[in-house]
Amino acid sequence: MTDSQRPERAEGSIPASAQRRRGFKFFAPILAGASLRERMVACVGALVGIALTALICRFVLGDHTSLPLIVAPLGASAVLLFAVPASPLAQPWSIIGGNTISALIGVIIAHFVHDQILAIGFGVSIAIAAMSFARCLHPPGGATALTAIIGGPAVTSAGFLFPFIPVGLNSLLLVALGLLFHKLSRHTYPHRPAAPLPNPHQTRDISPELRAGFTPEDIDKALEALKETFDIAPDDLESLLRQVELQAMLRTHGSILCEDIMSRDVVTVGVWDDVELARTRLIRHNVRTLPVIDRQGHLVGTIGLREILGSTGDMSARMSPASTAAASTPAVALLPTLTDGRTHAVIIIDRDQTIAGLITQTDLLATIAKLVPAQSG
Repeated sequence: MTDSQRPERAEGSIPASAQRRRGFKFFAPILAGASLRERMVACVGALVGIALTALICRFVLGDHTSLPLIVAPLGASAVLLFAVPASPLAQPWSIIGGNTISALIGVIIAHFVHDQILAIGFGVSIAIAAMSFARCLHPPGGATALTAIIGGPAVTSAGFLFPFIPVGLNSLLLVALGLLFHKLSRHTYPHRPAAPLPNPHQTRDISPELRAGFTPEDIDKALEALKETFDIAPDDLESLLRQVELQAMLRTHGSILCEDIMSRDVVTVGVWDDVELARTRLIRHNVRTLPVIDRQGHLVGTIGLREILGSTGDMSARMSPASTAAASTPAVALLPTLTDGRTHAVIIIDRDQTIAGLITQTDLLATIAKLVPAQSG
């Protein structure tokens, strides 16, 4: 069958995200999570970071120095720092350590290996090894090592000063400006990989979230089977995959909302009440968590038997922060919260922080049980 004879695929069968990418193919993100807005922010960041780094170096070094105010590989560092700040290759130690160590390797190689062809080969390869052992792998470091070897008379005459001024100084200033820029633009930098899920009960059992589905060991084995290295930390990859699982569940079962399954007759205590009253209500109503309200009826926290064990007085010093959601939230979105081993109930609140209802682990379990199709005998 020729291409002209093939039936055209119905427009509705193409996912909306694919249609958007097809319609704006020139702006389609190459990296996952990228957007046109984020790229524009990265452009502004690179503009500010590189320009101010050169300006400060001019002030520090003066106009009469033979050293370059800024080394060319720093442009590549700026791409990583401002365009992909979550990359392990773009973190502060990767930029500062990677560039400085690589420049030092380049200077050493240039000093001992006088054949330039051999020098540039050894320089880049040993720089990769040094950055790997120092846990500061940074792609522009390879270019920095080359610059130290073939950078010309000004670089050669600087000798062992070159790795620190201008390379180290450039890198330090760029990272400092990057930290400030990302803080002002409300980005998290340095990137903090998702922490491994601990067992809240302090036993040798793995965390409840890991007992079904994939485990970190499965991710390690999958990466080993693919025989590829990806620019993402394993902990971030695990967090991403768990979010994929949740989004798939929301897509298939998101029609059931919190307001559909929540308890509406919610037992509460006032922040002014005595702890003994909270203990009495917890036992009488056989619940694990009580919402705590102020005199205007607004939610201010929660309290359970664990918080009031052996305590007296009022609730203000004993209550814990409340886990909350809106009535229009899909019920399955509460799964990560209610399976963390610590949270027994999510308080459903209105816009004015008044309590609309409450969903317990039992409520959610009963709902999910109805979603699971019965196995045929």
